[in-house]
Amino acid sequence: MSEFKTNVMRILEKNHIEYCAHEYPHGKEAVDGLTVAKLMNQDSEKVFKTLVTKGNSGDYYVFVLPVECELDLKKSARAVGEKSVEMIHVKDIMKVTGYVRGGCSPLGMKKQYKTTFHSTASDIDSIIVSAGKIGYQIELKPKDIIALTKGQVKDIVK
Repeated sequence: MSEFKTNVMRILEKNHIEYCAHEYPHGKEAVDGLTVAKLMNQDSEKVFKTLVTKGNSGDYYVFVLPVECELDLKKSARAVGEKSVEMIHVKDIMKVTGYVRGGCSPLGMKKQYKTTFHSTASDIDSIIVSAGKIGYQIELKPKDIIALTKGQVKDIVK
């Protein structure tokens, strides 16, 4: 791993949170999470993707779930106390989060949105999420990232 650091890595270091950086080969375009897990030779159950939704109220919500799973919009809406939530458009990801598609991390967004991790995060020793840039991931203890994002843990997948 090179000495390259993302803002997410700097946030973790500033908060004295241990992490392991991972890098995978990439082009300019994002690849799906299962491909990322394969490129890093990691179990897909511990590699999590970050999805951003907009609620009926107009508020934004972040959901972090295993790459092999699909977000259940009804369960997700209930988890954040909304009547409904919908995925934001790809064109809005940068404006809302400050990240590009495929490099969206639950840490370091433009604003701290209510963040919900899928319940399986509590069952494993470490999870891997985007480090905020395509080609870079971070691995850390679920309790650390949940605490840092002021997140909650709920069943949010189909």
